[in-house]
Amino acid sequence: MRATRILRRPRVLIVGCGDVGLRCAQQLLARAARPRVFALTTRATRAAQLRGEGLTPIVGDLDAPRSLRRLAGLARTVLHLAPPPAQGEGDPRTRALIAALSAHQHRAARPAAPAQGRLHRGRQAARGPRNARRFAPGAYAQPKSAIVPEASSAAGGAVRVRMVYASTTGVYGDCAGALIDETRPVRPANARAKRRVAAERLLRQANVRGAMAASIVRIPGIYARERLPLARIGQGKPALIERDDVYTNHIHADDLAAIMLRAAVRGRIGRVVHASDDTVLKMGAYFDCVADAFGLPHVPRLTREAAERSLDPATLSFMRESRRLSNARLKRELRVVLRYPTVDAFLRGLGSN
Repeated sequence: MRATRILRRPRVLIVGCGDVGLRCAQQLLARAARPRVFALTTRATRAAQLRGEGLTPIVGDLDAPRSLRRLAGLARTVLHLAPPPAQGEGDPRTRALIAALSAHQHRAARPAAPAQGRLHRGRQAARGPRNARRFAPGAYAQPKSAIVPEASSAAGGAVRVRMVYASTTGVYGDCAGALIDETRPVRPANARAKRRVAAERLLRQANVRGAMAASIVRIPGIYARERLPLARIGQGKPALIERDDVYTNHIHADDLAAIMLRAAVRGRIGRVVHASDDTVLKMGAYFDCVADAFGLPHVPRLTREAAERSLDPATLSFMRESRRLSNARLKRELRVVLRYPTVDAFLRGLGSN
């Protein structure tokens, strides 16, 4: 009986197990029915740390596809938090991950050798039209649950991997401060965002092929107690004056981890969801809120013209895109209740901790 329970124990693979990945793991392992959580790491030296967190480390590198062979059939649920490469136009890392995860399915789904003799003559008639089964109703049906026991499917065939991909809201480019939802067409303005769009496209193609069942979570600025812009504020790096400033969007790292896990269970295949809280703030106002919470002076303000002359390109890239994200789909479809509905709610709670 114990061996049966072990075989049926849910397994989750986290690819890109940094801060948010570890928070996902902690929330998974805090559940009554603890899954077995695997973490892909490029460094063997990190294995001890991951084991200490209750995870099973798998050494592999998304930039070295042959090192990913152990991932085939390892887990039904995959949280893909690894970024694309820093250079190039596409995302070969996501391509390599899809290939590694679907290899087991391809082997399991390989048809048996055709029957001989009289059975062979009636084969095509029994199959029906060539494309009938490919587009049969329910061929890509939404699973009832993503984090599921690792038992075989009822029909004995392969079961698609359920993946949640952590993308970015930067794929929209500049929206001039407009309130947007997930139906907004993507218009990436920089190379980072273009690589994310390429990754999303690969996952949609994998969905259509039946290689996996992936959904996409687009993420704005992540914050936590250890991820506040205190260094920037302390250095007095300027923000834009209110007239020229851009809207920013936020999500606490713990809420983001919970959203990723909820998307693995409730997310629709191919569906995009904004992982954004209820905050409506411009960038400079966000810095001021954090500064006030820690008794720091406000950062100086510049006009856009002055900023273009004096700030570095990386900083300017974030000051050129303004948008407000609707999170109605997050609440309606995933039924997420945020622990920190706004940045201000989080900052007010710091005094009681």
